[in-house]
Amino acid sequence: MANLRVLVKRRKAVRNIRKITKTMELIATSRFQRALKRAQEAEAYTRKIAELAADLSKNASEVSHPLLATRPVKKTLVLVITANRGLCGGYNGGVLREAVQVTRQLAATTAPFDLEVAGKRGIAFFKFQGVPRTREYTNFEDKPTFAEVDAVASRYIDLYISGQIDEVKVAYTKFITAARQQAVVETLLPLSSVEVASSKPAAAATPEAGGADTKTDYEFIPDAAEILEELVPAALKVRLFKMFLDAAVSEQIARRVAMKAATENAGDLIKDITRVYNRTRQANITKEISELIAGSEALK
Repeated sequence: MANLRVLVKRRKAVRNIRKITKTMELIATSRFQRALKRAQEAEAYTRKIAELAADLSKNASEVSHPLLATRPVKKTLVLVITANRGLCGGYNGGVLREAVQVTRQLAATTAPFDLEVAGKRGIAFFKFQGVPRTREYTNFEDKPTFAEVDAVASRYIDLYISGQIDEVKVAYTKFITAARQQAVVETLLPLSSVEVASSKPAAAATPEAGGADTKTDYEFIPDAAEILEELVPAALKVRLFKMFLDAAVSEQIARRVAMKAATENAGDLIKDITRVYNRTRQANITKEISELIAGSEALK
């Protein structure tokens, strides 16, 4: 028979936990809405600047940019974006699985690579695994700033142009919709390997157009080289910034879902404990009544 006092204490503890998880769910919801707004605002700009960089590089065939050049990969840099805190379900686990797969593939080819990790959870994981990290970042929270990302992207540009690295891969959680996020590994450098996805559907060929794809002719003023020199690094920085924004909003979604599930589970557990408490209390009352009846019968 369960002890009533133990059941009361346990139910009180679960209620306190439910209050905490409910509060964390509300906070995650508020942060998610702010992070989602920033990610949506950056989406159109990121896509358009990538399209412009791709179109200009194709039209200016006589001009090239170092960040667009593809060369044999001798050294790779892998950036892993995780969270600083836990209690967000499988968010960190999904990113780390993708990152581990990439690092194992690189280790199997015996090609040298550098590993950089953003987020305390990822740092702790790779430290436990004994994987060396060249750099660690803990300053990226749910509101990553462009200035912070710009410093990281500028260093990647310098390393790539100088030939110290030949490829940059980023493992993060990509935000697709509010109901779908996916842990992926994408190539950040070289930019020529990036496929630009347009939100506009492909236009159907018309008889007037002769069934041919439309082509935009650009006039470069002052010249294509100078424009690409400014546009291509900007496209890289904005794309990396969008990755951090996607990771931030995905983290808050995962935390909100996890805390909502924890709150519901706590409510179910409270109902189960209350049911056991009522049954135990009823059994104790029935036992006391039976003892009183037996005692009165003994006195007759």
